[in-house]
Amino acid sequence: MNYRLVPALQVDLWQPSSTFHISEGMVIDVRVPQNTSRSLLPYLQQANIHYTILISDLQKAIENETGQRASRHRRSLPAYNYEVYHSLEEIEEWMYYLNKTHSDLVHMFSVGKSYEGRPLYVLKLGKRSRPYKKAVWIDCGIHAREWIGPAFCQWFVKEALQTYQTDPAMKKMLTQLYFYVMPVFNVDGYHYSWTNDRFWRKTRSKNSRFWCHGVDANRNWKVKWCDEGASLHPCDDTYCGPFPESEPEVKAVAHFLRKHRKQIKAYLSFHAYAQMLLYPYSYKYATIPNFSCVESAAYNAVNALQSAYGVRYRYGPASSTLYVSSGSSMDWAYKNGIPYAFAFELRDTGHFGFLLPETLIRPTCTETMLAVKNITFHLLKKCH
Repeated sequence: MNYRLVPALQVDLWQPSSTFHISEGMVIDVRVPQNTSRSLLPYLQQANIHYTILISDLQKAIENETGQRASRHRRSLPAYNYEVYHSLEEIEEWMYYLNKTHSDLVHMFSVGKSYEGRPLYVLKLGKRSRPYKKAVWIDCGIHAREWIGPAFCQWFVKEALQTYQTDPAMKKMLTQLYFYVMPVFNVDGYHYSWTNDRFWRKTRSKNSRFWCHGVDANRNWKVKWCDEGASLHPCDDTYCGPFPESEPEVKAVAHFLRKHRKQIKAYLSFHAYAQMLLYPYSYKYATIPNFSCVESAAYNAVNALQSAYGVRYRYGPASSTLYVSSGSSMDWAYKNGIPYAFAFELRDTGHFGFLLPETLIRPTCTETMLAVKNITFHLLKKCH
């Protein structure tokens, strides 16, 4: 698209996340203000660019989402509803509750504080069966607007606790491994996406020279920091920050992972949307040393996922499957000695985008659960 022809065009890129990644013949998802769409659509027709309006009234879609929530009675914690999106306060209450009621399998702790001073909570799941166990790290909600991520993290914990006694596979997982689950990585941004801007992506740190807030927490890691696919401009959605680990959230998690890197064998990060299972590298087109192990884990995980509802995920190295991006948590985890590093891009492929309806939480989480269990078992079997 020739941007010079539409000088006043202000759009919010949903997919891909940055103009760097736009190339000819590509499908792009954008959100446009109502007044902009009037000038944009004739331009697209004139330029012979095909377009489809997926959500004609986004404001209404958001109000439907929040409207359902307002009328919803706060259920007591034992009857916690995993098929709706929850605010940060509700998620934290839920974590406290599990920590209290499932102390045999759950230990809640904080790895640090966010920019706005919120605790960064993690749940450690697993049977304290032996002093040393391998572990899997799972985080959700690095990008604030991707609400299906935190919903999956909660679903994973629920499944672990509810099926531990009855499902031999789950019993084996929790006996042989620890799972560190961080339901909301970007707590400030997630809170802000509930209170101010549903499509907020970044953290909420203040920039001294610009009015713009926040850093892309998935471009702020110390691995090829601020190279291709990241922006140096504080107002951009893919802003890499003033320096690596400038964001207290990233610094705290990186510190924890570094400290436990001998124990942690897999790093799984949950994003939306694109229906993909990605592994390193993100920042370059190159094959990782343990490619065959990781590739076969991804292949089997994607097949397991598809077996639930027939949803097919693409899989492969992030750079060639999605796009090149530097400073990502997945690349950093891999570079820091965690052999299995994956990023999931959950449902869908753009019809709902970041506004995935609550009715799709169950199927999305059910199928993703199969993929995660599959990767976990791949980890328990020695792959050479």
